[in-house]
Amino acid sequence: MNAVELLARFGARALAVLAGLGRGAVFFVELLRHLPAAFRRFTLTLTQVYMVGNHSLSIIAASGATVGLVLALQGYITLSRFGASSSLGLLVALSLLRELGPVLTALLFAGRAGTSLTAEIGLMKAGEQLAAMEMMAVDPRDRILAPRFVAGVIAVPLLAAVFSAIGILAAYGVGVLMIGIDSGAFWSQMQSGVDWVQDLGNGIVKSCVFGVATTFIALHTGYGCEATPEGVARATTRTVVVSSLSVLALDFVLTALMFTGD
Repeated sequence: MNAVELLARFGARALAVLAGLGRGAVFFVELLRHLPAAFRRFTLTLTQVYMVGNHSLSIIAASGATVGLVLALQGYITLSRFGASSSLGLLVALSLLRELGPVLTALLFAGRAGTSLTAEIGLMKAGEQLAAMEMMAVDPRDRILAPRFVAGVIAVPLLAAVFSAIGILAAYGVGVLMIGIDSGAFWSQMQSGVDWVQDLGNGIVKSCVFGVATTFIALHTGYGCEATPEGVARATTRTVVVSSLSVLALDFVLTALMFTGD
């Protein structure tokens, strides 16, 4: 392969990426334009919140408990070297609220609910259900996409809150009940050190942004996939990969914007 062919392939790949970004931007604007339909069909939106949120609750709760247990053990080992084991509650709370809660929740949501949304919409497209709705003058973006998008944006922050709460309770069980840290010190350090805006508020903002990103990617990938079983399978895999990379990249950007002044 000579330099000209290599440059041609690179240019073709770059143009394909730019075209994909353009299609995604247009799809996102169209999706925002159809959001009022989700609130007109709020019962359907609440049903989708249950579908994507409640069905992800078990893995979120189990993961939150596991992360809380590990954080407590590792944090105690590190803090005890400096005689600051009473700050274990603060360490766990800041780690979960600022970083691990929103990020891990978004990654788990993409793997559980995101792939489900992509597969569901892809199968609708493969079965020509979306085309049939258009023939009946029913816009699939109003009936199918908008309620699911709003549901995902609502569900991710709620799941992140559950993740962090269960993680803190699990850390309490390890730190106070097993290791023997004073319960009052555990909670008081946490209450005095966690800021409502810088820590809790920014964590909520992160989870909302991650909810928008992961749900949008899942819907866009499913809506634009090939109407074949192989196309649906590739779309679900692409949802996990693109959502995970997007969450990690957005996490870096948001952290740089939010916490550089601390």
